[in-house]
Amino acid sequence: MKKTERIANLALAGLTLAPLVVKVDPNVNVILTASITVFVGCYRSVKPTPPTETMSNEHAMRFPFVGSAMLLSLFLLFKFLSKDLVNTVLTAYFFVLGIVALSATLLPFIRRFLPKHWNEDVIVWRFPFFRSLEIEFTRSQIVAGIPGTFFCAWYASHKHWLANNILGLAFCIQGIEMLSLGSFKTGAILLVGLFVYDIFWVFFTPVMVSVAKSFDAPIKLLFPTSDSARPFSMLGLGDIVIPGIFVALALRYDVSRGKQPQYFKSAFLGYTFGLVLTIIVMNWFQAAQPALLYIVPSVIGFLAAHCIWNGDVKQLLEFDESKTANSSEESDAKSSKKVE
Repeated sequence: MKKTERIANLALAGLTLAPLVVKVDPNVNVILTASITVFVGCYRSVKPTPPTETMSNEHAMRFPFVGSAMLLSLFLLFKFLSKDLVNTVLTAYFFVLGIVALSATLLPFIRRFLPKHWNEDVIVWRFPFFRSLEIEFTRSQIVAGIPGTFFCAWYASHKHWLANNILGLAFCIQGIEMLSLGSFKTGAILLVGLFVYDIFWVFFTPVMVSVAKSFDAPIKLLFPTSDSARPFSMLGLGDIVIPGIFVALALRYDVSRGKQPQYFKSAFLGYTFGLVLTIIVMNWFQAAQPALLYIVPSVIGFLAAHCIWNGDVKQLLEFDESKTANSSEESDAKSSKKVE
């Protein structure tokens, strides 16, 4: 792990725990926490092979409609069913999901202290009555899952805001690390679609705000305030993950060219600028704001301006991460044959 990444991880941990001991301005906390989370997730996504889950243009076009259907379904569930019942089911779901996300987030730190064969030897476990179903894991993953299980049990029993935030940060980091847009064209389609989605559901309907307040699960980060009427400021995980996977693509694009992270810096600066703008407008109007309204134009705008300035528009638009992965695999195969 590089020194910069190590510092970012420590800063994120310190910032998450800081409200327990000192008063932290929630506005500053939102900006710093979200920005550092994106930074950490982006650098974790840089691997010999790109993230396994890649989105196509068709998926990007459908995503806002699928998201709208899910959002409306949750709104109707909370409207016609007991809120406690819905949240109990969701808690059970996020209990399992949280163990997976936390163990995957902690794994790089834990595996350094374990024997090599614990990290490499794969164990295959088949379900008793469904032998075709199997799960593959290593001993190190089991070790990483132990603290995750105890932590998720604490979250389920107490629903403390700190537990909510740690699980939320794990989801964000894993989302940015594991998801790939494939190309900047796909990323632009997704961001523009969700830009419209966020504006519609926040400004034109009460659905988004109502679900966010009713949904007692780690789908948002909570930042303590000194206002008893509004004890927490909130930021949805989508406002971190969705722009984050676009910023991560910019970093991997820089890495694929063997250059310093120049476009990553402009995209990351755009994300931070969009967050700051969101906070300013929110405090000015004293009303909830769709963060993607400000983040999407900032991220795309900063990256586009930098790209046009350098004259790299064609190269950036033609970049396809899947083709890059295939070419690297072919070169590895050729080099291995030469060695033989």
